[in-house]
Amino acid sequence: MQREFIRREAELAALQGYLDAVRSAGTGVMVSVRGRRQVGKSRLMEEFLQRSGARAVFFAAAQRHGEGELARFTDQLAAASVPGAEIARAGRLGSWEAALAIAASGATRDDPIVIVLDEFPYLVESVPGIEGTMQALWDRTLEPLPVLVLVVGSDVAMMEQLSAYNRPLYGRMREMVVRPLSPAAINDLLGLSAGDALDAYLVIGGFPRLAATWAGAGDVWAFLARELADPESPLIVFGERSLSAEFPADAKARDVLETIGAGERAFTSIQTRSGVSRGTLDTTLAMLAGKRVITRAVPYSTEPRKLPRYWVADPHLRFFLQFLLPNQVAIERGRGDLVVDLIRAGWQSYAGRAVEPLIREAIERTLPDDRFGDARVVGGFWTRDNSIEVDLVGGPDETGRGGVSFVGSIKWRAGQPLVRADLARLIEQRAAVPGADNATTLVGVSRSGFDTSGLDVALGPDDIIRAFA
Repeated sequence: MQREFIRREAELAALQGYLDAVRSAGTGVMVSVRGRRQVGKSRLMEEFLQRSGARAVFFAAAQRHGEGELARFTDQLAAASVPGAEIARAGRLGSWEAALAIAASGATRDDPIVIVLDEFPYLVESVPGIEGTMQALWDRTLEPLPVLVLVVGSDVAMMEQLSAYNRPLYGRMREMVVRPLSPAAINDLLGLSAGDALDAYLVIGGFPRLAATWAGAGDVWAFLARELADPESPLIVFGERSLSAEFPADAKARDVLETIGAGERAFTSIQTRSGVSRGTLDTTLAMLAGKRVITRAVPYSTEPRKLPRYWVADPHLRFFLQFLLPNQVAIERGRGDLVVDLIRAGWQSYAGRAVEPLIREAIERTLPDDRFGDARVVGGFWTRDNSIEVDLVGGPDETGRGGVSFVGSIKWRAGQPLVRADLARLIEQRAAVPGADNATTLVGVSRSGFDTSGLDVALGPDDIIRAFA
């Protein structure tokens, strides 16, 4: 079980720090804990409670009506090892104010109480005014007590809004983000080579539950052959459930997301393929970006251009939308082997695109670094007709107006190094990037090494993994 928490020590330490602060001051702390679905937030809470030994009430909302949620909270309180459990066992509690106050009763400085409200956005939907209720209860009753309240949620946008200026809980909550496991953590967990681990990351992302299914599979092709032979494989079900949870009734959002997942990146091509109007697409893209489901970028150079491109932010969901969703019928009729063949045929092109955001993030994590000049941010550059596409462009500020520090090329080809022709192409493209010149640093990233000289910086899979460590 501990293997699921590789690289979660920082989060556990942060939670323990909040509990220590409660003990030290004798007053309450409320923390908003947010993160994408299935990144392990609930499991993290359980692990924290187990390690800390604190008395606790753990409640997970379930999208039921308000009275049903209160009844479930009462049941969880009755089963908890806190003084208020005895009151809850005596009968139903009449309000959330009473229930939460009773849950916190008996807390002492030496023996504080932790209250976990998991899937809090569901509670906001089911219980009108719950934010205001909690704000009043916190100010009057809970904050003066030695309690740690952990408000946990998967709807990232909604969880961010809880702390907004115009919301009842503004200024009362500290914030914590639980992110997917990093490529370095996945590398440690799977025990693969750096190149194979990054390929694995392009398939399963940073989700502990999917990483746990990898055991004994070997490389990505052995894993896919095994998992796609089973229509109920977590690799398949995970993606389906993610889509259903994110967009239970929003068909247009799903259409747009599936279009981006299928490989369309430009506004016009997304509109044409999805069939939605321009206004609807503008609204939908903004909503998807707000939910952190997609990422938007514009070309990086000293002459900013409004040529946005979009891609699915999560690597696993991107893989699911590209290869698994369109081929579910074949998988369901037991021909997962055909789907594996399709993935093999399109892998080089797919992986070359899908790995770009990871490599940009990896380089950005190393900055400042003399190898990359004065760069602090990393993007890419492209023209409207895609005749020029530069995988990596770095500079000193977000706007690009401060200059171009380096340009780079990514060649993510198994068994094929970055060669002289690739370098020549990069030098040719460098001349087309506004702000770059003949002295601009040249960076190469290759999965399979280098068969040329002339690069100023050459990075391989080990360098990428190391950046995430």
